[in-house]
Amino acid sequence: MRLKEMDHGTPPSTATQNVRALINGQSVEVPEGTSIMRAASEAGVSIPKLCATDSLNAFGSCRLCLVEIEGRRGFTASCTQPLEEGMSVRTESQGIAKLRKGVMELYISDHPLDCLTCADNGDCELQDMAGVVGLRDVRYHDPSNHLDAPKDESNPYFTFDPSKCIVCSRCVRACEEVQGTFALTVEGRGFDSKISTGGQDFFSSECVSCGACVQACPTATLMEKSVIDHGVPDRTVVTTCAYCGVGCSFKAELKGDEVIRMVPYKDGDANHGHSCVKGRFAWGYANHAERITKPMIRDDIADPWRQVEWDEAIAFAANRMKAIQQEHGRFSIGGITSSRCTNEEVWVVQKLVRTAFGNNNVDTCARVCHSPTGYGLKQTFGTSAGTQHFDSVADADLVMVIGANPTEAHPVFASQMKRRLREGARLIVVDPRTIDLVRSPHIQADYHLPLKPGTNVQLMNAFAHVVVTESLMDKDFVEGRCDLESFKDWESFAKRPEHAPESIADDIGVDARSIRAAARLYASASNAAIYYGLGVTEHSQGSTMVMAMANLAMATGNIGRSGVGVNPLRGQNNVQGSCDMGSFPHELAGYRPVSDESTRATFSNHWNVKLHDKPGFRIPNMLDEACAGNFRGIYIQGEDIAQSDPNTKHVESALRAMDCVIVQDLFLNETAKFAHVFLPGTSFLEKDGTFVNAERRINRVRPVMQPQTGLSEWEVTQSLANAMGYPMRYESSAEILEEIASLTPTFGGVSFEFLDEIGSVQWPCNDDSPAGTPIMHVDEFVRGKGLFVLTDYQPTEERANRKFPLLLTTGRILSQYNVGAQTRRTDNLAWLAEDVLEIHPSDAELRGIRTGDWTSISSRVGEISLKAKISERVAPGVVYTTFHHPETGTNVITTELSDWATNCPEYKVTAVQVQPANHLSEWQKDHQSAHTQQWDLLPVTEKHD
Repeated sequence: MRLKEMDHGTPPSTATQNVRALINGQSVEVPEGTSIMRAASEAGVSIPKLCATDSLNAFGSCRLCLVEIEGRRGFTASCTQPLEEGMSVRTESQGIAKLRKGVMELYISDHPLDCLTCADNGDCELQDMAGVVGLRDVRYHDPSNHLDAPKDESNPYFTFDPSKCIVCSRCVRACEEVQGTFALTVEGRGFDSKISTGGQDFFSSECVSCGACVQACPTATLMEKSVIDHGVPDRTVVTTCAYCGVGCSFKAELKGDEVIRMVPYKDGDANHGHSCVKGRFAWGYANHAERITKPMIRDDIADPWRQVEWDEAIAFAANRMKAIQQEHGRFSIGGITSSRCTNEEVWVVQKLVRTAFGNNNVDTCARVCHSPTGYGLKQTFGTSAGTQHFDSVADADLVMVIGANPTEAHPVFASQMKRRLREGARLIVVDPRTIDLVRSPHIQADYHLPLKPGTNVQLMNAFAHVVVTESLMDKDFVEGRCDLESFKDWESFAKRPEHAPESIADDIGVDARSIRAAARLYASASNAAIYYGLGVTEHSQGSTMVMAMANLAMATGNIGRSGVGVNPLRGQNNVQGSCDMGSFPHELAGYRPVSDESTRATFSNHWNVKLHDKPGFRIPNMLDEACAGNFRGIYIQGEDIAQSDPNTKHVESALRAMDCVIVQDLFLNETAKFAHVFLPGTSFLEKDGTFVNAERRINRVRPVMQPQTGLSEWEVTQSLANAMGYPMRYESSAEILEEIASLTPTFGGVSFEFLDEIGSVQWPCNDDSPAGTPIMHVDEFVRGKGLFVLTDYQPTEERANRKFPLLLTTGRILSQYNVGAQTRRTDNLAWLAEDVLEIHPSDAELRGIRTGDWTSISSRVGEISLKAKISERVAPGVVYTTFHHPETGTNVITTELSDWATNCPEYKVTAVQVQPANHLSEWQKDHQSAHTQQWDLLPVTEKHD
């Protein structure tokens, strides 16, 4: 059955005082400021509407919602009129009915009468309202109508048919109020009014294809092409998006077993009914022709793949891994869990490593993104996660975005942030590039600090210097909530003259006055919130920078309430969850050290096996040991380390040196070229489990279809454990979550049944916090007293010089996701068919480079070739690219330098030289050859044109 959410017409009021009134003689009580339309709807009285929807502010243009108010002359629009104390409202009368029918007759006079063949038949609000008002004929027939207006088919996912447009402005308002892009407008006046993109078509406009306009449209004017092709869906499954760390809730709408569209779920606590181009439209990869659904094995990576049944693949993998351990010892194999898989799938893999493998050689992709977040926040606050829920930003007076690009990487949360900025919150952006937030419609940063890559810690220490020397601290908060001895040491540290803005301005490339002013703005705000991304963590001092931000937040009292906090914007859908599940080699679930005897005993008793007491290998250790001949087997769940990890040549050498590489994924990715076993994985549409988003929100992932592989991923891992001699006997993913809850204190109250009842919950969720914890550290820090840590600046070893005079930094764009395995297999390729190199005009002119020219980018470890894009988004001396296409080889040139505490790679600082080129690099040529070779080695049944 298809789930249709109630639409009350206007947003709810936030008032705390109630008013009482009568609607059609029925007594109602609602919060002050509630519209008549919403009050009536909540009381079960439906008022016709076309321009009104409860995701948008009242507009009052369609005039269908007119009502009568006792004691007032004429008719009133119920969407714009708040219900008042003692008011008596009539929603039906002969006069109202006549007016509504006349209004609807005018709409229909300029609308095609093709309902039976229309793609929106049965799902059209205009059609519904025509029936509600009793329209039976149309007296007006103007030959100068808009019925011949041409369609705009330019967007790959939806069609704009202006002949069906009633100019209700819902699409325009959705683009403004919900998304914040302001890409649409109403052009012309009166009968000539029409919706315009301000450009040639939707694709070439400022539209970001979030789908808000499509969702808001009450007719078939804006319609998904999938619905046009396959018809209106008839059943719904509520699930969670598998892209970024926002964790949007979606309604998967189907006909039979075929997904027709993904619609953002209004009751989703992370997204509130909004979406981005990836979650809304880029789900077709699940059925892509290149997907592999049968297990494959081979003895050598130069051999052809052989398609086998599951039992044979599992036995082959288990025998190989056992043989390696017999010859090379207990610690010669390990595993990597995936931040794209569910908590339940991740749990079983880390358990496999600790029990069947008998060691702690397990790591996760958080190693290469947010491991410094876990370390830094645990040291200072006591827990390895962000402090706030997303809705907290609505109470922020000052937002400081550091090393993050929310509009590209976390667009749904970015829309929520932009809404608060349009309402008046101040903004500081700390980023080497001029990201969209610096200046966009109705938003302009108060300060953009375009610091040189690698100088984050210097800047934060300068902020601390200003706060301390100008007495901008919250002394009451510090004295009541923080460790005073550590604070005094930090205070003395911050006062040092070498941390003054004037001392570091030249080093970081930002003038001292701007640094001082920005620091004052942050410290003086009533509620100041920090949001940060990989531009903070992917540095040699990533952990230091996280602690520096935590120090600043504590010193100014910006912790423990709504509108403040230190908030990591997690890159992947379950990177928080994969860490929570105990995917690090030194920690069990809940961030408890494997070296702790009591913690280890708890798990050993439950799992009926003695756990090893020493931390295992991190991913970089695994690769180094492989090259040394000591680490010989690896199980890689849903990660493509040959594309995503730094120094690609070193990664490839390590994989090539292993005797058994097991890859579990949807597609034959770059890592699978070095695999001996390929275990086909499941898409999020086939998964049953949970994800944890960037705000610690545990959300249900529900299966929309049966696994195309025949097995769930946890069943595959369980089979491997059994084949290696350790018994696992789970019957369902729900049972796995029960075990997680029993062994992980922060998940103690979580179950499928609980989540299905309440929707979602933020951990900690246990006996102490049965309803979850939206905001952390409210009365005290998890560790007791907040700890200030000294953050000495240590310059990165990766510095520009005469041979490599430019600094390369990397990132992602809106339409693509991570290594692109999913988005490259959708129509999102229309927005980025290849990675390009952004270079400043002055650097380009010096080298004789123009936009579109091929360039050679060389570093100390490698060389690649990319087309140039001249852009003032980057500062002189800085170049930028993405890593979404494997043939680019971005990580061929990134080095193995990493964070001192966590080994998170320093992706954001690579010294390079850029020169004109007319050829691919040697690695890129080898990659082309290897890709062709591996394609030829596939079984015939897995090859597709």
